[in-house]
Amino acid sequence: MAEEAILGYLAKNEEIGDSGEFASKHGLNHDEVVNVIKSLHGFRYVEAQDIKRESWVLTNEGKLYADTGSPEAQLFLAIPPEGGIPREELQIKLGPLLFKIGCAQAAKNRWVDMGGQQVTRRVQHVDDRVKDLLLKIKEGQVVDQDDIKALKARKLIVPQTWNGYSLKKGPDYAPQRKKFAADLTREMLQSGDWKNVEFKEYNFNAKGQPIEAGHLHPLNKVRHQLRMIFLQMGFEEMPTDRYVESSFWNFDALFQPQQHPARDSHDTFYLKVPSTTKELPEDYVERVKCVHESGGYGSRGYEYDWSREEANKNLLRTHTTAVSARMLYNLAQDTLKKPFTPKRYFSIDRVFRNEAVDRTHLAEFHQIEGLICDRGLTLGDLIGVLHDFFSRLGMSKLRFKPAYNPYTEPSMEIFSYHEGFGKWVEVGNSGMFRPEMLLPMGLPEDVRVIAWGLSLERPTMIMYGYNNIRDLFGHKVDLGLIKTNPICRLGL
Repeated sequence: MAEEAILGYLAKNEEIGDSGEFASKHGLNHDEVVNVIKSLHGFRYVEAQDIKRESWVLTNEGKLYADTGSPEAQLFLAIPPEGGIPREELQIKLGPLLFKIGCAQAAKNRWVDMGGQQVTRRVQHVDDRVKDLLLKIKEGQVVDQDDIKALKARKLIVPQTWNGYSLKKGPDYAPQRKKFAADLTREMLQSGDWKNVEFKEYNFNAKGQPIEAGHLHPLNKVRHQLRMIFLQMGFEEMPTDRYVESSFWNFDALFQPQQHPARDSHDTFYLKVPSTTKELPEDYVERVKCVHESGGYGSRGYEYDWSREEANKNLLRTHTTAVSARMLYNLAQDTLKKPFTPKRYFSIDRVFRNEAVDRTHLAEFHQIEGLICDRGLTLGDLIGVLHDFFSRLGMSKLRFKPAYNPYTEPSMEIFSYHEGFGKWVEVGNSGMFRPEMLLPMGLPEDVRVIAWGLSLERPTMIMYGYNNIRDLFGHKVDLGLIKTNPICRLGL
């Protein structure tokens, strides 16, 4: 009906000056008229010009006061003409909110005296100008700008923009819309009607329906890329399915003392059930105990009473180095049966730390770890391997800074120059495992282990432009970003 009315009106008239007035005159819904105008404009039947009108409408509070009167008027009328009324009684009569607003406005208008206990009238009659103004706005009448500002400040009115159109005939105007065929049918071919039918133009730029499919998470993409780098460098992946570890493998086997701050409950998640482990290699446990208490292999140890109960505690692993310790112990046991074989191991999996969550830290994250076990390795070998590894990630400029780790000596922090940030950024940690860690396992004395580790989240954040780790991993991840991130990265 709206389309027929518009095209029919333009057949006899030059233009429609206001779509709102046109809709009212013809008993049409204006929203329906607007939709038809947009469609006709798209097919060039009409030329449309926007019309915008600003008006004021009452808020819910404004509508209430337009019906019942302003708070100040209601308060004034609730006060007896003679003698006044106690404040508490007036508040109960009006309600706390209406009483509060009414008192402020009535006192401002000098309508009442707010005494210590009694509220009394200062005048005998008032005009509820606020109600009158609200009724005028409701009826669409013009109101002075100062009054508008006052009502707006009290949040009794809000601006509203009305959108409409003026229109006239377009270049392809016709009293009735032509119907174009969208498809060439079998019947058209049989009857020959296709010769006289106008077909709808084919839009070669139109996009098809989006295909719903799974999308790889950026962390999985970078993880796969790193895994391929390790495999290309001849590394073997370690099994990392043990999220729960004993304190022994997570700390003690790494020559980390039992009084170390990292072992406190505010840094580590300990399990309640099962709270302790029952399976540890007893001969190896005894050698670890001795090296902690009294040293050995050229070390003084830590000179304290080592506790088996502390070592038995179960926890969520704080690093994948616990997996590395197990693998090196198994390798040492193999050397008892056959000659030592150099190994290259790597792992990429989750670790857990009791940390405060912020834009750069999570209690659960991923750790990348690589290690090489061979005879006669030196710090120079470690630096060379790090240059090779990080260059495959596109990080060719590296610097190293001395650091401290309980289970590596020497230890180094790894920094890479970030071209985008224009500064050096810490990307990982590294070092050589201490003899106090390796020799109790049973490895030959001339065997050395070089190792390094970094988080998976930090390079992923840099590669994909995230500045908050919670946008990358956790319950706040935007699935839309997962669907739209680059499918792959070239040049690395």
